[in-house]
Amino acid sequence: MLLATELVVVLLAALALLGLRDLPAPVALGGGGALIVLIAIAAALARRRAGIVLGWIVQVVLIATFAVSIPVGLVGLVFAAIWTYSMIVGARIDRRTA
Repeated sequence: MLLATELVVVLLAALALLGLRDLPAPVALGGGGALIVLIAIAAALARRRAGIVLGWIVQVVLIATFAVSIPVGLVGLVFAAIWTYSMIVGARIDRRTA
């Protein structure tokens, strides 16, 4: 669910960066589109190790958006914190069930 929400937020952030002219159109839409595809793949593979690794890559890329836009970077930081918390709590739940 987190990745699905993140997908929508990344779409809106790409459009905002385009509208604010922080980035040229091909970079804003191309980069945003590539990240959306990566998020969709990570969400589809979320139950596998590859999906978790891709999820971490997405979080790192979103934090790196601080270089382009501080507000988008802050949103990335919030999602990375939620992702980290989810990974910790999920592992704890998995250990309890096993």
